[in-house]
Amino acid sequence: MTELAFVGANALARDIRERRISSREAVDYFLARVEALDRPINSVVTVDAARARREADAADAALARGEIRGPLHGVPMTVKDSFQTAGMRTTSGAPELSDFIPDEDAWPVARLRSAGAIIFGKTNLPIYAGDMQSYNQVFGTTNIPYDLTRTPGGSSGGAAAALACGFTPLELGSDIGGSIRLPAHMSGVAGHKPSFGIVPAHGQIPGPPGTLTLADLAVAGPMARTVEDLELGLSILAGPNRWDLPAWRLELPPPRHVELREYRVAVWLDDPICRLEPEVLALLEHAARTLASAGAVVDYEARPGFSLEKVFTTFAALLQAALSGAVPAEKIEKYATATGDTPAARLKRLQAMRHREWLSHNERRLQMRRKWEEFFKTWDAMLMPVMPCPAIPHDHSEPIASRSVMVGGERRSYWDLNTWMAPAGACYLPATVIPVGCVANRLPVGIQIVGPFLEDRTTLHLAKHLLTLLGGCPRPPGF
Repeated sequence: MTELAFVGANALARDIRERRISSREAVDYFLARVEALDRPINSVVTVDAARARREADAADAALARGEIRGPLHGVPMTVKDSFQTAGMRTTSGAPELSDFIPDEDAWPVARLRSAGAIIFGKTNLPIYAGDMQSYNQVFGTTNIPYDLTRTPGGSSGGAAAALACGFTPLELGSDIGGSIRLPAHMSGVAGHKPSFGIVPAHGQIPGPPGTLTLADLAVAGPMARTVEDLELGLSILAGPNRWDLPAWRLELPPPRHVELREYRVAVWLDDPICRLEPEVLALLEHAARTLASAGAVVDYEARPGFSLEKVFTTFAALLQAALSGAVPAEKIEKYATATGDTPAARLKRLQAMRHREWLSHNERRLQMRRKWEEFFKTWDAMLMPVMPCPAIPHDHSEPIASRSVMVGGERRSYWDLNTWMAPAGACYLPATVIPVGCVANRLPVGIQIVGPFLEDRTTLHLAKHLLTLLGGCPRPPGF
């Protein structure tokens, strides 16, 4: 039972089906582990133990009758607190929603339940999923298990920390500006940002409960400690949204290759506009060499035909436009006239852009998508950094746009942390993040494997090979 924390969702589901462990025993185990170990981490912020035990007993009874509900039959798990869960508190970190109990599940949650999962808890995040750190007035601050003075990232930071600590075998995260990828990197776990549009995210907050708009760039996706579990999670979550359900079906293509030696992989690990810390760069280069040593064709010069600066500029504009719905209407005109070249002033102008300006940024995005399309006719995937540094110390100063971070002894803008989110994020591409090692102070580092639009199974397949070669996800000391 001591290894149950890190066995993973696939293996746990198999053990439950084959009756080596009951669903009730698994639920009790994770509930006890969270109770015993989560206080200094503060990752699982809402727990419904009674309901989880009832559902586990029902799953065990169904199994005794020969009934298997789905591939996650009886498997306990947590989900990010931005996803509505019927009958269980959902706050998105907002004081005004601190007592909100939805009467229906978000679509991704409903799909997990239909697959047999038992949702026993919710994990922490920044208010309205709007930061690269996870803290709020409702539940406080979530810490990385490797160093309690640092953040596990955001906005799916509680999800990543819970996985790192072995509090859950599978998680449901979301990503609009890196909110799956950044926490996976900072916490030493695996995460997959799906191709845009293949996982319906109705029922996530923000916007307000009941909102039907699906924000540009935003996706929901699985987080785990193994790529096999990411593959399982994606197979459950992917499908048409509510508007397309009557007519559309989704069939993602298989991985491009079977053997690692058949892959052609481009590598883009450093750039003048966002230099990496030397230790981080060294770990990423080692991962690329490991792929090459295993037989893959690896190239360090191939690029998609645009600069990191260009795609980040476009991404930043599209991201702030997508987030602008949270800006009160009375502030928009004031934001539009903000002057100066500070990060805060630039942010305000982007949030207040006219629709005509957005159309221009969108056209740039489409031109870059076409360049990616051509690029992936020759190359199967691109290796990229996630962040220029490991997990950062907590910084809750306001406004967010005025924060700075230390990267390799140099003080840089807070927004440098998500620069490398841009190539996949702006262009709707799938990206799988896996850990590649730890720097000298034992903080984890991840790598981003970006692939062609809708070819999620290719990035996952390549990630599975690489993570096996590198030894899997690390385990925090004491967990």
